[in-house]
Amino acid sequence: MRPEDWNRVNEIYQQALERGISTFNTQSPSFEEWDAAHCKECRYVYEEDGVVCGWITIAPTSGRCVYKGAVEVSVYVDEAWQNRGIGTALLSHLCSESEKNGYWSLYSAIFSINESSIKLHEKCGFRVIGTREKIAKDRFGIWQDTTLMEKRSQMIV
Repeated sequence: MRPEDWNRVNEIYQQALERGISTFNTQSPSFEEWDAAHCKECRYVYEEDGVVCGWITIAPTSGRCVYKGAVEVSVYVDEAWQNRGIGTALLSHLCSESEKNGYWSLYSAIFSINESSIKLHEKCGFRVIGTREKIAKDRFGIWQDTTLMEKRSQMIV
C-alpha cells in the first residue's frame, strides 16, 4: 500500500461504514489519523487491472512493548469485487508476511453477523477464541456481538 492508494482505500472503507457490519466507526479517519494508528509494515492492496479492489493492514493491540508482536487485522474488499478470492489472497499474504516481520499473534474482532468474514478467517487458519456479547451499538443503533479470532505464528512452540 502506498500513500497514493489512500483515496481508493478510503472509498472501500466508506462502503463498509455504510453497510454497518464491519466496524463500529461511523466516519472515515483522515489519512494522517489512519497512518498513525496502523503498523508501517504489512500494509497491502490487491489490484486488478490497475484498480485497488481490496486492502489489508495491521494495528497494535497495545502500546506495551511486551505485546509488540500481537496485532489486530483489518481487511476490506470492494463490494463489486467480493467473492472472487481477494480477501483470501490478502489475508494469506498477510499471514506469511507478518510472521517474517516478527508478529506472532494476529487477532480479529469481527461482527458476529458478518459470516463471510468469519469464514474467510477460518479458511486462513484463524480460530474462534471468544465472543463479546452486545459489546457496542452499530451505526443503526443495534447492539452487536463480536467474534474474536486469532492465528498464532508457527514461531511460537
